[in-house]
Amino acid sequence: MYTLERQQHILQYVRNNKVVKLVTLTKEFNVSMETIRRDIQQLVQEKKIEKFYGGVKYIEPVEGLMDNRITEQLTEKIAIAQACASFVEDGDCIFIDSGTTTYQMTPFLLGKEKLTVVTNSLPVAFDLIGSNIEVMIIGGKVRHSEKSVTANDFLFRFEHLNINKAFLCASGVTLEKGISDFSLEEAMTRKQLIHISQTVYVATDSTKFNKDVAIQVCSLDQVDMIITDNALSQETFKQFKDAGVQLKVVTID
Repeated sequence: MYTLERQQHILQYVRNNKVVKLVTLTKEFNVSMETIRRDIQQLVQEKKIEKFYGGVKYIEPVEGLMDNRITEQLTEKIAIAQACASFVEDGDCIFIDSGTTTYQMTPFLLGKEKLTVVTNSLPVAFDLIGSNIEVMIIGGKVRHSEKSVTANDFLFRFEHLNINKAFLCASGVTLEKGISDFSLEEAMTRKQLIHISQTVYVATDSTKFNKDVAIQVCSLDQVDMIITDNALSQETFKQFKDAGVQLKVVTID
């Protein structure tokens, strides 16, 4: 088992059990205490678990406000967003979700002709006001932290839409659990858009890989392509490619 793969299995084990002794991990993964200590040290540095004398406990991830996250990994997000926009063609009807990476797509869409953008992101809608792009915003409850609208079926009839391409963000991406997010409401909206979209793209920076968060959005077989940056490790890239996942990696200078 690769080191990174073992660390992800350790993280999942700790997540499932909340509190685990180090000696239990050595038995569970059939490795030495020295190896476990190295793996634990890495996971502690990544702030995924907390170490105490003789054991570890899981740290529940917390979603930050959109305003705080929008500048994180900004160079990577812009490059990923530009790559996403390159798949958009004149005359498309696309969905852009409320993530901070997909938000960066808007300036790269302004030259498109006869484009329709469906979105639940208020910042995306505001950015496109005054352009030649047709904008449709879904109806529902405003989620203040994300400046997004989470869908209510009685306000918005998804079955009437013909979405060519959906561009979604992710808070977590793993081979086992697929795409995950912190918010149940956001996840439910994305599930509906995945169901009606012809092609589904996930735009996410490399820090989200091998990380599960609270709510599963979809399995990876429901995604046509994941677009990420070249800080993704070769080990992770190979694991996802070997599993049949279509990856596009953008180069960050």
